[in-house]
Amino acid sequence: MNMRATTYISLFILHSSFFISHAVAQTGAPYIHDPSTLAECEGKYYTFGTGGGGLISDDGWSWHSGAERPGGGAAPDVLKIGDRYLIIYGATGGGLGGGHNGRILTMWNRTLDPKSPDFKFTQAVEVCASDGMEDQDAIDPGMLLDPVTGRLWVSYGTYFGTIRLIELDPKTGYRVKGNKEKDIAIDCEATDLIYRDGWYYLLGTHGTCCDGVNSTYNIVVGRSRSVEGPYLDNVGRDMFHGGGRMVIAAGDRKTGPGHFGRTIVDEGVEVMSCHFEADFDRSGRSVLGILPLLWRDGWPVAGKQFRGGTFEIESVRRGYSLELAVDFVRMQQERQRFWQMDSNEPLKSLPEQKLEEVIGNWPQGEIPLRCGDYMFRPHQHWTITPMPEAGGYLSAPYFKITIAGTDRALAATAAKELTTVPAFTGADEQLWRIEQLIDGTFRIMPKRIPGSDGINTRYCIYSAADSTPTLAEYNFHSDNSKWNMHHY
Repeated sequence: MNMRATTYISLFILHSSFFISHAVAQTGAPYIHDPSTLAECEGKYYTFGTGGGGLISDDGWSWHSGAERPGGGAAPDVLKIGDRYLIIYGATGGGLGGGHNGRILTMWNRTLDPKSPDFKFTQAVEVCASDGMEDQDAIDPGMLLDPVTGRLWVSYGTYFGTIRLIELDPKTGYRVKGNKEKDIAIDCEATDLIYRDGWYYLLGTHGTCCDGVNSTYNIVVGRSRSVEGPYLDNVGRDMFHGGGRMVIAAGDRKTGPGHFGRTIVDEGVEVMSCHFEADFDRSGRSVLGILPLLWRDGWPVAGKQFRGGTFEIESVRRGYSLELAVDFVRMQQERQRFWQMDSNEPLKSLPEQKLEEVIGNWPQGEIPLRCGDYMFRPHQHWTITPMPEAGGYLSAPYFKITIAGTDRALAATAAKELTTVPAFTGADEQLWRIEQLIDGTFRIMPKRIPGSDGINTRYCIYSAADSTPTLAEYNFHSDNSKWNMHHY
């Protein structure tokens, strides 16, 4: 075995041991409880939480404190309407202070940036309340601006009584005159409303709250053709009678997901936000979670945060594998004619082709890419490693992609083509954004294309023909833009 092959195998062992670790979490200080739906303002992301304040992120991956909102209280939500941001929050309630007399208020701001000269909240306006005597609690509001009708709806409430629906004026944030609240669900709290493809979805947080690692929070959903319900789950149970299909439960050493929010990143690219009541790897603190949002048979389901590993990267267009454009090396095999096979002869396991058997035949410099039939070969196996120090985007850090067992890295070129360079340097064109789409497939985009300005958000790895990968504009409706990841 030559020295170069020995070095590559040592690197492969290091890579393999790395992926025994847990999933990468949002970086920075993402500590929050009851986060609002994520909002984008002037190139930054914001979310607000219980108790006032909230988090800010420059890229959607690393979060820090600094968001501001007056009023304190609990479980706010935020929604951009026109060129303004509407904030809604519960002033009391939820048993805070020993009672269920709650008030829900709205206020406006032209910006969410507390350093902007335009940052000034309007006077808060009450839109509903509970007196602490009735079987109802005015807390945990969530907003939906109906994209079909333009009407603005709010769901609110807790286990103490029902989840209720009211309508606000989207121009003022006031309650629509004469609007009568309607009960639409029970046995949940921290609800949110979303709309998709003719369906209204009510997302509710079920289980126990505020008990750290012992919290049993999870998020369930029902849907209806009318925003006023009834909201039924996947087996026809009404959420007004305790129904709800699971969207996300505990996982990846985090318990108690609650307070759902949906963010559309691009066509076919969506994420969900929530808090986890306890992160076992962060002292059991309540943390912000951002995960891919998938849609299966018309139902929202939380995806898994992509964490890397060693994969076959397969084109959805044809099912061919992304591979180095190197000569195919045949494997030696003792073969028997099928009509002469002895059924009593012991079977044996055949070894796969090894990297050190072929790497000496590869060129030393850059090697281009192609797609081909998957054959379990070293030039078809890619190790994908998270690079959180290089920043990220909503749901994940950037990744490096190398041929397994080597430091040969996938890179974008100024001509919007693909190549591999002999060694990873950390350059932006060698960093990759990998997002799971709503149908479960993936898009893979370089962080930056050489010679182009700014972060790339348009061009992805694209199967221009059955065997020709390139970079082209992302199109969710084309399988050319989509790839599957199969663990090797």
